[in-house]
Amino acid sequence: MAQRETWASRVGFILAAVGSAVGLGNIWRFPYMTAEYGGAAFLVVYLIAAFGIGLPAMLAEFAIGRKAKKNVINAFEGIGYPAWQIIGLLGLVTGFWILSYYSVVGGWVIQYVIGTVQGAYFGNPEAYFGSISTGTSTIVFHAVFMALTVGIVALGVEDGIEAATKLMVPSILVILAGLAVWGSTLPGAMEGFEYFLNPNFDALMSNLDTIIPFAVGQAFFSLSLGMGVMITYASYLGKDDNLGMDGSLIVILNTSVGVLAGLVVFPLLYAQGVDPGSAGAGAVFISMATAFAELPGGTVIGLIFFLVVLVAALSSAISLLEVVVSYAVDNYAIGRLPATAALGLVIFLLGLPSAMSLDTFGLYDTVANSLLLPLGVTLIVTFVGWVFAGGAIEELRQGTDGLGSLGPAWLWHVRTVVLVAVVGTLALSFMEFL
Repeated sequence: MAQRETWASRVGFILAAVGSAVGLGNIWRFPYMTAEYGGAAFLVVYLIAAFGIGLPAMLAEFAIGRKAKKNVINAFEGIGYPAWQIIGLLGLVTGFWILSYYSVVGGWVIQYVIGTVQGAYFGNPEAYFGSISTGTSTIVFHAVFMALTVGIVALGVEDGIEAATKLMVPSILVILAGLAVWGSTLPGAMEGFEYFLNPNFDALMSNLDTIIPFAVGQAFFSLSLGMGVMITYASYLGKDDNLGMDGSLIVILNTSVGVLAGLVVFPLLYAQGVDPGSAGAGAVFISMATAFAELPGGTVIGLIFFLVVLVAALSSAISLLEVVVSYAVDNYAIGRLPATAALGLVIFLLGLPSAMSLDTFGLYDTVANSLLLPLGVTLIVTFVGWVFAGGAIEELRQGTDGLGSLGPAWLWHVRTVVLVAVVGTLALSFMEFL
C-alpha cells in the first residue's frame, strides 16, 4: 500500500479545514437560513451553537482522525472499536449525499458568473433563476462543477487540496471584507445591519423550537461536522499539531466568513428594497441578482461576488469528495486518479434528481440537515464522550504542554451539554421533518 499522504504544513491543514467549513454553507445557505428564521435571532442561536456545540464536536472528530491515521470508516477499527464503524459509514454516506446536490448549486454559481458577464439576468432575475435552476443546462453545469472538483482532488492532499485552499481561503476573506465595506456605504445599508445584527429577543424566545434545530443544523453543515470531513482531514495531521488551537481558529475563521457574508448580503438587499425573508434555496441568487441589476457598477460587483461564491463552493466540495476517495484509496488497489473520477461520476448521477426538480433538491437538503448531520454528530459525541474518552483526551494533549483541567472539562461538556443539545436537535429536527 502506498504511504499515506500528509499535510505539508499546519497552515495548510487549517486553511483546508476552513475551506471545507466556509463554502456554500456560509455564503449561500447561511444568509437564506438567517432570513427565513428571524434575522439576528437566528444569528444569536447559530453563534452559540457554533462555539458551544460545534467546536467541542469538531475536537471529537479531530481526536478520532489523528489517532487512527485512517479514513472515516477504518478509523474506528484503527483505534480498537470496529463495532463503531457504522459512524464512519454514516459520515461517508452523508458526505456523498450532500455533495450530490451541493454540486448542483455549484453549477448554478458557474451559470451566474457567466450570466453576470453577459448581463443575462439583469432584465428579470427571478425568471433567470427559474431558467437555470433545473433542466438540461443545470445538468451540464452540475457536470462541469463536479469535473473541477475531481480535478483538484485527483492531484492529492498536498498538491491538490492544500495548494488550492491556500489560495482560495485568503481570497474569500479579503474579497468579502472589501464587499462588506463597500456595501456599508449604500443607502439603506443601516437597515440591513439592523436586521442582521440586532435581535428581537421576544421573537427569539417565542420561536426557539423552530429556530434551534435549523441553527444547530446550520452550524453542523457550515463546520462540516457529521460528514466525515474533519475525521479524514485530521488523519493527515502530525502529532505536534495543537488540535484545540487549530479547531478554535477554524471555527473563528468560519464564523467570520458567515458574518461577512451577512454583512454583504443584507445591506445590498435593503439598499434595493428587496425583502430578505424570501425563503428557499434560490433566494440569495434571486435577491443578489436583483440588487446587482439595479446598482451602478453591478456587473463588476456581481462578477466578483459570484466568483467568490464559486471559489467557496469548490473549497467545500473537494473536502466532501476527499472523504470517499480516502476510503477507496486506503482499502482497494486503485490509484487516486481513477478512484476520484469514478466516485465523482457516481456522485454526479446521484445529483441528477436534484438538478431536475427543486422539490427534490429541497428534500435532499432537508434529509441532510434535519436527519443525517444531527444523527452523525450525536453518534460521534456519544462515542467520544462515553467510549473513547481516555483516548480522546490523550490525543488532545498531543502537541500541547498539557491540558490540565481543560481536558476533563471538555470531556464532560461533550458528555452532557453537547450530547443533550445534539439529541434535542435531532428530536426537534425529526419532528420538523415529519
